[in-house]
Amino acid sequence: MKLFISFYNADCRIFQQVNQHYDKKLLYFFFSRITFLGGATFTIITCLTLAFLTANQLRITAIASALSLAVSHIPVHLIKKLYPRKRPYLIVEKSKFPLKALTDHSFPSGHTTAIFSVIVPFILYMPSLSIILLPIGICVGLSRIFLGLHYPSDVLAGGVLGTAAGIASATFVIQITESTLRGIL
Repeated sequence: MKLFISFYNADCRIFQQVNQHYDKKLLYFFFSRITFLGGATFTIITCLTLAFLTANQLRITAIASALSLAVSHIPVHLIKKLYPRKRPYLIVEKSKFPLKALTDHSFPSGHTTAIFSVIVPFILYMPSLSIILLPIGICVGLSRIFLGLHYPSDVLAGGVLGTAAGIASATFVIQITESTLRGIL
């Protein structure tokens, strides 16, 4: 129990260190916009657009990302039901947060899960994109803490879930593609 309390206290301290910069206009402008890259609308539209409007490897990667996004939503939904953790702005004193803040459960971060589930297949299939995509994923995760909506552990769990879904989906799509090609050749 003592370890759990120490972990929670560290989680709160890190949250406060990030969230205290909420009033800095340039940071607010950046994080309040980049957070939408992990939202349902952006991730779904991006995956579907790339899956339908591209060809070859890019299309296969987009399909793996779309599958990953869909698969990753299941554990997020289940964990939020099983572990109803309140959002930090409701618990941690002096938290700063948007006027229309989310009120559902905090653990794990759905935005972070979504962005990592989408970018990981691209990173696996096209490693040169990691220099762009990984910082985007990290910034989406940080934005959730900055905006007062998630603890760092929520974001970390979301990153792990999204990465696992991305790896699993990319592996599955590779196996399907290779077995289909073997059948054709």
